[in-house]
Amino acid sequence: MKPRHKRLILVVVALALLGLGATFVLKAFRSNLVFFYTPTEVFAGQVPQGQAFRIGGMVLEDSLQRNEDGVTVRFAVTDTIEDVPVQFTGILPDLFQEGKGVVAQGRINMEGMFVADQVLAKHDENYMPPEAAEALERAMKIKMETE
Repeated sequence: MKPRHKRLILVVVALALLGLGATFVLKAFRSNLVFFYTPTEVFAGQVPQGQAFRIGGMVLEDSLQRNEDGVTVRFAVTDTIEDVPVQFTGILPDLFQEGKGVVAQGRINMEGMFVADQVLAKHDENYMPPEAAEALERAMKIKMETE
């Protein structure tokens, strides 16, 4: 075999390996990508089934229920138009309160409940995650237009 053919084979193999590596990286990136949805979008069924996503809004007043095990809680997240029930097993952030902003990451189960793996609460009096603030603002506009 001529040196020219050896170089050509080496280049083809290198390109194939590079393409395979890029495929693995993109596949891993896509599986770890988490999108944000509002309770109205969740209620309308616009969320991916079987995939993790984030839901944000306000914790609905008088919706917090703690199970006897001490670590499982249920509450509802609202954008003032729709409410989505959430279940979380773990320790809630110290600043988690009813009527305050929250973002939860998880999946919808077969019963339509959002099962959260992670719950994030605001960190000071004036902060709310930008996605949640925009969603609440849109919901308020829609609510005012329908009234």
